[in-house]
Amino acid sequence: MTVSLPLVVLLGFFAWGAVKFLGVRTWIVVLIALFGFCLSDTFLAPAIESGTRSGVDIVNSSHD
Repeated sequence: MTVSLPLVVLLGFFAWGAVKFLGVRTWIVVLIALFGFCLSDTFLAPAIESGTRSGVDIVNSSHD
């Protein structure tokens, strides 16, 4: 059985787990999310996107 989840859902799950179980403050999670949102408008966005896609491809190919 194959389950497909968007990366944002997976990251949201990890953020929730960090707040709940590791004691990370909610405002820190919000600050990091806003930082990522601001990075999407910079020249680094294509590099971040290609790096994320490469990482996801590596993870997906190791399970085939």
